[in-house]
Amino acid sequence: MTTNVTTGSKTFFGEPRALAFLSFTEAWERFSYYGMTSILVLYMSQALLLPGHVEGIVGFTAFRAGLESVFGPMTTLGLASQIMGLYTGFVYFTPVLGGWVADRWLGRRLAVMIGAMMMSVGQWAMAFDGSFLMALLLLVAGCGLLKGNISTQVGELYAETDGEGRTRAFAIFSIGINVGAVVGPLLCGLLAQLYGWHAGFALAGTLMLIGLFTYVAGFRYLPKDRPRAGQREKTSLTAREWRVVGALAVVAAITIFQSVGYYQNTNLALVWIDRSVDLNFLGFHVPVAWFNSIDPLSSIVFVPVLFALWRFQAARGSEPDDLGKIATGAWVTAAANALLAVSCLLSARTPVLVPVIYDILLGIGFLYYWPTLLALVSRAAPASIKATLMGAVFLSLFTGNFIIGWIGGFYEHMTPAGFWSMHAGIAAVGGVLAIALSRPLKRMLAVD
Repeated sequence: MTTNVTTGSKTFFGEPRALAFLSFTEAWERFSYYGMTSILVLYMSQALLLPGHVEGIVGFTAFRAGLESVFGPMTTLGLASQIMGLYTGFVYFTPVLGGWVADRWLGRRLAVMIGAMMMSVGQWAMAFDGSFLMALLLLVAGCGLLKGNISTQVGELYAETDGEGRTRAFAIFSIGINVGAVVGPLLCGLLAQLYGWHAGFALAGTLMLIGLFTYVAGFRYLPKDRPRAGQREKTSLTAREWRVVGALAVVAAITIFQSVGYYQNTNLALVWIDRSVDLNFLGFHVPVAWFNSIDPLSSIVFVPVLFALWRFQAARGSEPDDLGKIATGAWVTAAANALLAVSCLLSARTPVLVPVIYDILLGIGFLYYWPTLLALVSRAAPASIKATLMGAVFLSLFTGNFIIGWIGGFYEHMTPAGFWSMHAGIAAVGGVLAIALSRPLKRMLAVD
C-alpha cells in the first residue's frame, strides 16, 4: 500500500517536503545530462570522430564495425547521429531494468544512490577521448538505476486516490527537470566554447555529485522502500490489472511519435542550427548548445500558465482528460517542426528567432504530454509492479530516440524543409492516435 505522507507542518509549496529533495536531485541530474547532451553530437561530429582523435577511443574500431554491419556504412555525421540516438535511447531503456532490480533486490533508495555515483564517474570519463565508450556505458547503467526509481518515489508521496496531488507533484518535479535542463546547456555549452569540449563534460560530472549529496541530505524524508520480492508474498495480477498494464503500454506507445518530434532538438536540430541559422545577435555569437536551454525554460515558465488554463477549463467542464492532453502535446510538437520546415522554404539563412520559437513550442508540448503520462502510470499501475512500470514508461523514449538516431542519417540526403516536415508529420500521428483510441483506453484504465 502506498503511504500518503502529505501530512505534517513543513511542506514544499503545499506538497510533501520530500518532493523538494527529489526535485532538486533530479534538477542536478538533468543539469548533468542535458549539459552533456547539448554538446555531444557537435563534439563527435566536429572533433572526436575525426582523424587524430577517433583512433584514441578504446574499442571504437570494433564498435563502429558492429554498427555498420547493422545500419550500413555511415558518414561522420551519420555515425554521430546514430551514436547519439543509441545513447539517449538506452538512457531511457535501462530504467525498466533499474525498476526491476529495485523492486526485487536493492530497493529504490540504494538504487538511486548507486545510479548517481555511476553517472558522476561516467561524466568525468567523458572528459577523456580514450574512455568515451566506457563513459557512455556508465551513464546508461547509472541512469537506469536512478531515473525510474526516483520518479516512483514522487508518486509514493501520495495516497492512491489522490490523482490531483500526483499530477501537481509531477508537474513540480518536471520544473526540477527543466531547471537543470536550462542551466546545463548554458554553462556546459559556454565552457565548451571558451575552454574546450572536455571542460563542459567535467562540469557535468561535478554537478552529478551534487545531485547525489542532495538526495542523501533528504534521505529521512523519503518514502520507505516497499519490501523486496523475497520479503513479501508474491501475488499474481488480476485480469483487470493486466488490462490496465496493456492500456498503459498503448498510451506510452502513442507518445513515441511526440518524442521523435521533440527529442530531435538535441541531435540534428543542433547541426541544422550550426549550419543554417544566423547566430550573430547584437554582436554576440550565440553558442549552439544554448538552444537546448530554451524548451526546458519554456516548460518552467508555462507551468503556472497551464495550471491556470486547466483550472479555468475544469471550472467550465472543458479541461482535457489525460488522452486529450497527450494529443495536444502532439499537435504543439508538430507545429514546432512545421515552423522549421516553413523557415527553410523561405530562406537559406534562418533568423535566430525561428529556432527560439521552435524550442518554446517544444517545451509547451512536453508539458502537455510527458508529466501527464507519468501521473497516469503512477496512478493506475498495479502496486506490486509500479516501479517496474514507471521504468517501462521510459521504453517509449528509448524507442523514440533510437528512431531519431536512425532518421538523423537521412539529413544529408534530404532537403532541410523535407526533413522537418517529416518530423511534423510523425508528431501529428501521435495526436491522431491519442484521439482515436481515447474511449477504449479510458474504459480499460477506468479513468474519467
